[in-house]
Amino acid sequence: MMSLSGHSVYPHDVLTVLFCLLTVSQAYVNVALNKPAYQQYPNENDRYDASNAVDGRKSDLGQYGGQCAVSQNRQSATWWVNLTTIHSIHHITIYFMTNYKPFGPSNDITKYFLGFSVYVSNTTARLQGTLCYKDDNFTLDTIPAVFTTTCPVHGQYVIYYNERLSGVTYPRGYSDRVSTDLCEVEVFGCPATGYFGSNCSVPCSDVNCQYCHIESGTCQGCKPGYKGHRCEMVCEGGTYGAGCKETCGTCRDVNQCSINNGTCLTGCDAGFKGDLCQTGCDADYQGNLCKTLCPVGYFGQDCSETCINSYTCDGCNDKKKFKESDIKWSYLSIYGTVDSLKNFKQGLIMGASYLIKEIDGPKRSDS
Repeated sequence: MMSLSGHSVYPHDVLTVLFCLLTVSQAYVNVALNKPAYQQYPNENDRYDASNAVDGRKSDLGQYGGQCAVSQNRQSATWWVNLTTIHSIHHITIYFMTNYKPFGPSNDITKYFLGFSVYVSNTTARLQGTLCYKDDNFTLDTIPAVFTTTCPVHGQYVIYYNERLSGVTYPRGYSDRVSTDLCEVEVFGCPATGYFGSNCSVPCSDVNCQYCHIESGTCQGCKPGYKGHRCEMVCEGGTYGAGCKETCGTCRDVNQCSINNGTCLTGCDAGFKGDLCQTGCDADYQGNLCKTLCPVGYFGQDCSETCINSYTCDGCNDKKKFKESDIKWSYLSIYGTVDSLKNFKQGLIMGASYLIKEIDGPKRSDS
């Protein structure tokens, strides 16, 4: 027997290759099994639900067998599975719906899969992730009914996508519209991060490495609070999180900001609150822990607003929260002119005092 490259290949060599592939498949775990799934433009019938593609059943690849995820025919088709946490992925296998016929020009459903893409992302946005595969070579004669692509990356969402956009000319044999029509999507990888190897049993070589290459062990992502090629560098003061890309809040001591999650370990500086000290005090409060009321004559955010007639009022209640600028602009909005603004300013204090008396009502006599 001769191989395509001209080398001899004997039956036992073929068996060895098949055995190695089977061993790899069995070593990794299908981390997509029974995980939450979604598809764009779903059919009303639950028989075609998105979850069918991750339920482990693939004995019936027909449209009406109840084992496939089938969406409506539209200009785009999106299906994804949420692995619920970030996983180290090795390869992805897709079982397309065949309707019990061999794939090819005589099978009308084949054309709906041409041009498909597979992504791995940490969000449901495919373009924010890694493109594992984009079909620009398959034809009606060559596309397989069961497709496998190796994609050694880390991610939480595996996304299948296809499109037939208006104004775009597609190759011969492509359908006018697309749908999901996926009977099973298997995502093989390690069930826990921080490990690599065919049995997912070897810890990542760098102690502060959170994600390493599933085959080589090369670090691909540090634990929160660390950075560098070998995750040997601790976040500088004032930064934290993955890759040290997050900025600490207004901590009382910036050097006491947790490099892992940004918590201010010794509390917030005056005027801020919360574990991350990124939220200012509520209106009318200030100081440490935001529990101190504004001083007499002041109110609002950061106690920056001044009560009118504050030099005589005892405190500043809701009835007296008027500023000179508020009254000035109210005057201008009514009269639409600044000609008499000078006289208005001169009478402002007297008018404000009268206004407060009117709001408070007449004072009761002691008699």
